[in-house]
Amino acid sequence: MPKADVTLDTLGLFCPIPIINTSKKIRELTVGEVLEVLSSDEGIKKDMPAWCETTGHEFVGVEDDTINYQPAYRAFVRKRKS
Repeated sequence: MPKADVTLDTLGLFCPIPIINTSKKIRELTVGEVLEVLSSDEGIKKDMPAWCETTGHEFVGVEDDTINYQPAYRAFVRKRKS
């Protein structure tokens, strides 16, 4: 995965909040920057690629992880348009 320029923590939040927060945060980035979204909601694995497809941003990938001894996910999105 690429190095993230910005990290958004949505741990403990469930659909649709991680996607709503991603939508707000990506506006603050410049084209080409990568946003890392931390989530404890497994739905992010399907929701993030779908959101990227509808918004025109690039879904880079998602990694399974453990954060604070809890299952978590790291989703990466590259901003493609302003």
